[in-house]
Amino acid sequence: MSSDKTRPRARRASIETEEERAWVGFYQRVGHDPVIATEVLAQLESDPEMKRAHLALYLGCKESLRRHKTRVVRNQRIGQFVRQVCHELFVRPWRSLQSGLRDGSDLAVECLPEVTKEAAVAKIGRLNREAKPATARTAFGQHAPELSPAPTEIQSAPNTTAKRATA
Repeated sequence: MSSDKTRPRARRASIETEEERAWVGFYQRVGHDPVIATEVLAQLESDPEMKRAHLALYLGCKESLRRHKTRVVRNQRIGQFVRQVCHELFVRPWRSLQSGLRDGSDLAVECLPEVTKEAAVAKIGRLNREAKPATARTAFGQHAPELSPAPTEIQSAPNTTAKRATA
């Protein structure tokens, strides 16, 4: 009979030691893992007697969750700062470059110098419109060396009159 009484006590003792080991494990892991802290906290809040028996574990869970929350908020602020810096360094200059290139073509055209006729070409045009080309050539010849007309101009003149006569 003595052997029957010792067996249930031995089982209870081993269950109690395993239970104590589990609680010790919770005490150790609660500070590092917010998921375990949440689960243990929910279990302790559901049973007021367990909460009183393991008050240090309850407070450790609360502290672990509070630290986790501050860590998450801090990481969000850091992430927001990094996104803003990257936006300012990479995205904004790229968009400015794109809009500058889009508007730059209009600006480049405006920056080009205006097309003006050379003074000699303008003078020849005015002199050809005057009364007699011969007198105009002599007047022009006093200011500049005499220029002979290009062969293409001589050939093109009769062709244009012939074309006009046929039309």
